[in-house]
Order: sequence, then C-alpha cells, then structure tokens
Amino acid sequence: HGMKDTEFEIFHGDTLLNQWDLFSEMNPSKKIEFDAIVANPPFSLRWEPNDAMAEDFRFKGYGLAPKSAADFSFLLHGFHFLSQDGTMAIILPHGVLFRRGAEERIRTKLLKDNNIDTVIGLPSNLFYSTGIPVCILVLKKCKKEDDVLFINASEHFEKNKRQNSLTKEHIKKIVDTYQFRSEIERYSRKVSMEEIEKNGYNLNISRYISTAEPEPVIDLKEVQSELEKIEREINRSTDKHNKFLKELGLKMI
Repeated sequence: HGMKDTEFEIFHGDTLLNQWDLFSEMNPSKKIEFDAIVANPPFSLRWEPNDAMAEDFRFKGYGLAPKSAADFSFLLHGFHFLSQDGTMAIILPHGVLFRRGAEERIRTKLLKDNNIDTVIGLPSNLFYSTGIPVCILVLKKCKKEDDVLFINASEHFEKNKRQNSLTKEHIKKIVDTYQFRSEIERYSRKVSMEEIEKNGYNLNISRYISTAEPEPVIDLKEVQSELEKIEREINRSTDKHNKFLKELGLKMI
C-alpha cells in the first residue's frame, strides 16, 4: 500500500469489546472519525454480548448481531467511526446479505438510511483459512445515489492449484466498475431501493444479477426447413435401398 510504518499505529485488543481508549470517547465533539476504513474480520465469529452492549453507542439504534455470527457487530463498529464523507469497505461472508432475524433488521436499517453503497461478490477459495465465497460491502454515511451497485465478480478469477486468485486485470475491472458505477451485462447492475424493498431487503447478488448464459434464439422456420430437407434425404435413401432389396429378392423396408 506504500505507507510507511511511521504513518500508522497498530493496536492489539478485542474489537467487539472496544478495548481502545481512543475509541471510547463519549463526547460527540471529541469523537475520532476516519475518511477510509477497511476491515477483514473473522467470518461468522460466535460472541457473547451482554445486556449492556445493547446500549453501546456503536450498536444502539441497530440492535445486536446474533450470538452465532458477529459479522454485523464488526461492521457497525467500523461504521460508527466513519466520517460523514468517508468510505468503508469490509469483507464478509455472503450470509450477511440474506440471513434473517437480527441481521435482517440491521441490514434493513442500513439500507433504509441509504448507507449501503455497493455489494461486490468475490470468487470462492481466495483465502487460506476458508474456501467459501465472500463479498465486500462498501458503506457511506452521506451517499448521493439512491440505489445500490451490485458487482458479481465471482466467476472472474485465475484458478491455481490450491487457491484461486485475482489478477491485476480482474481487480482493475472491479475498481473501474465501482468508480464509474458502470452497468455491464451479467457483471454489474444498479438496483433501485424500490426493487430491493420488494425483495424484502435481501441483498443476495443472484437476485439482481444473473450469470447464466442467454439461450440461443431459435429460428423455427429455419429448423422446419432443415427437418423437411432431412426427411427428403431419408426418403431418397430409403427408395434407393429398397431397389437393392427388391433386386435381391429381400423384404423391403
């Protein structure tokens, strides 16, 4: 990334418990915010939130993620510290796009508040630790567009012996599509909030982008003509064959 180690600080602690004094400031005027946030939290981590966490300033208004999967807790932690004009990108399992219950409520609020900017589907088997396909959620607090950009890059990768990988060309296509909000057949599409609402705020990428190859258009007249031609050939061959059978005194077909 080109940054020197003197340009950033590394902390070690529990993100869900918010074990950094830097992030515990309760005074809104002193709250630290960031213009860019990237996160790759552990996927579907089990956690044990207590009753007090429901009032935590990071989660209040959204509710707590289920004990079985802390994915949205990590997302809300980062999103809380995002500046008004900032951008956040977080890698998560696809389950966050469609799971019901508490996750559906959090996802719905983020969508109704127009905070989810882009959903990017990535290929499976990109990581050493898991072979499941993952997605990138891009979030903003002051989004201009009243839609969500979906990018389905799940079939665009280089297959290697143990893992799949994204080439520079694959990454460039994703970045360019995101930056210009381009719509490309079977790859990317801007979806209105009305359509997302009709789908119950389900963000499953396959609901909005189909990667299926279109079926070829069949010219029925051409097919009929070809069948008639084949039938004439069969009749001519049968007549010729029957002549030979007749000369040999055999039963004709």
